Amino acid sequence: MRKTIVEMLKRAGDNFVSGESIAGELKISRTAVWKHIQKLRDNGYEILSRERCGYKLKDAPDLLLPSEIQIGLDTQIVGAEMHYQPSVDSTNHVAKALAYHGASDGTIVVAEEQTGGKGRRERSFYSPRGKGIWFSVVLRPKILPKDAPKLTLMVAVAVAEALNRFNLKLGIKWPNDLLFDGRKIVGILTEMTGEIGRIAYVVVGVGINVNIARDEFPEELQAVAASLSEMSGEELSRVKILRAVLEEIDKLYREVNENGFGEILKLWRKHNITLGKKVRVIAAVEGGENFDGTAVDLNGDGALVVETADGLRTVYAGDVSIR
Repeated sequence: MRKTIVEMLKRAGDNFVSGESIAGELKISRTAVWKHIQKLRDNGYEILSRERCGYKLKDAPDLLLPSEIQIGLDTQIVGAEMHYQPSVDSTNHVAKALAYHGASDGTIVVAEEQTGGKGRRERSFYSPRGKGIWFSVVLRPKILPKDAPKLTLMVAVAVAEALNRFNLKLGIKWPNDLLFDGRKIVGILTEMTGEIGRIAYVVVGVGINVNIARDEFPEELQAVAASLSEMSGEELSRVKILRAVLEEIDKLYREVNENGFGEILKLWRKHNITLGKKVRVIAAVEGGENFDGTAVDLNGDGALVVETADGLRTVYAGDVSIR
């Protein structure tokens, strides 16, 4: 209901909307309208009220609220259900709990900050309040478990495609980091739950550094992390960017369910900055072999093919640094 109230107030622009009109649209009492208005104010909306005129929206908060994100959101699956938290340890933790209890395909968990955000290999992910987009999506894809890792590539491509709408061009380093000038702006973590032959659910967590100044990063990250605002030279709307990302994930997810990953792999190649480069492959498990070579291709499983002095090697998991 609050989403509808916000939409009505935004459509009205500088004009007031009567409480009677809102009540009639929602089929609720004017007292109930007032309570919803108060709740919106509590969430940061600046709403003016005038006797015998009604309500007018003066300003909306810079928060990733469902009432903001879902206005104009053009998706069929992703984002139909959204869970918002001001602060969580990890959006993936919350999303996995919701998925375990039956959350629908495409459910989103979004937070203003993460106090314990994690990336691949349990690395911490800096997620300050109000400065980035930290969210997870629950997926229940029509694919085999062996193909689940390719969902990571799918989401990386979706983010790259969404940012292109804002003239922000990032390169994908295999498998899923999005970089600007060699520094990381987007991280993606995919976790699957299932059994042999069947996926129960996949949770994909995404962290996007949006409006973090370079000197706001912890000192140890300043040389390796960047943000979209640094890239563009201005602060950006987190709501608009998240809306675009969800739309691209939705489009590519439907493509995967209908036609498989062929188109996704083509798009990954278009956005990648790994192929053709000298790389150092760091083993996924402690004690594994590290080696050097040239990244030459992505195979049908989404694995990286590396040419070494001893021949071609296929990398299914691990870290890659570009030399």
